[in-house]
Amino acid sequence: MKKITIALDAMGGDYGPSEIVPAACLILKDNPDLDIILVGTKAILEDLVSSHASDVKSQITIHHASEIVGMNEAPAQALRFKKDSSMRVAINLVKERVAHACVSAGNTGALMATAKFVLKTVPGIDRPAISALLPTTIQGKNVRVLDLGANVDSTAEQLFQFAIMGSVLAETVGSINKPAIGLLNIGEEDIKGNEQVKQTSKLLSSQTEINYIGYIEGDDIYKGVADVVVCDGFVGNVALKTSEGLAKLIMQFIKEAFKKNWLTKLSALAAKPVLKSLAKRLDPAQYNGASFVGLQGIVIKSHGSAKAPAFANAIKQAMIEVRNNVPERIHAEVGALLKKISGLST
Repeated sequence: MKKITIALDAMGGDYGPSEIVPAACLILKDNPDLDIILVGTKAILEDLVSSHASDVKSQITIHHASEIVGMNEAPAQALRFKKDSSMRVAINLVKERVAHACVSAGNTGALMATAKFVLKTVPGIDRPAISALLPTTIQGKNVRVLDLGANVDSTAEQLFQFAIMGSVLAETVGSINKPAIGLLNIGEEDIKGNEQVKQTSKLLSSQTEINYIGYIEGDDIYKGVADVVVCDGFVGNVALKTSEGLAKLIMQFIKEAFKKNWLTKLSALAAKPVLKSLAKRLDPAQYNGASFVGLQGIVIKSHGSAKAPAFANAIKQAMIEVRNNVPERIHAEVGALLKKISGLST
């Protein structure tokens, strides 16, 4: 197995290096074939590495960056004025082939703008999309959803490209033969939806190379009827954040129900193994790590509020994409598919 090097934007996110350095140590212990470059303020990172990484120190390199992109900073400002930010430097390391991938919990808009500017998109793809796995009611089956917020106003042609990228990703990384592609809409009937969605459906329906199953509604996302769900970034982000909030609400209601009286508290003790299993399945940290699909390089976005175990999951996602040569395969397969089905040239 080849050696993998991943650059971490160590200063990004709500917690920065206080959670990112422990996350790096956590995953390095189980992956001797992995090297990590921590990008950020050298003095801070050196102290944390000394405290947490004594047994994996040989697998860690610190790369100093003098600036930090704020979580509320405008993407254009970060791109123009923060050229030595931990985010920009980490992405540059991917472009320079020093690192195979970049992982950041930082400002999503700035990360997308910087990644697109530095790495460029795969020929034939207009815009990158944010893609992540979500759980379904079918045991062991996840669904890949894109776009989750990179593009808030996409054309039908761009949604069509997202479908192609999602299909390739599900096939190459998920090992799914002819993944089923569903288009998120407000109903399953042909007459439902806006013109953008209707035009996308026409494009997908006309192509036999894509396993398009038609419209699906929001409640179908978690039923496992589709392997890939395609939507506009505005819609996808709202759906994602609503789902995360609902998962927390359900767990809160369950806790309150078991705390009502001594009898329910006693029942909670008996149900503890089931509750722990449920909490694990509903925990968004288990699915942390969204891919910026369509770039000529691997960039993974972690939740800004991710603690060490969740951020470690984002690093795992980066490793999976490196091992599967995702950008190269998307480049080759998307290019061939676009030429074949749409007459578009890369």
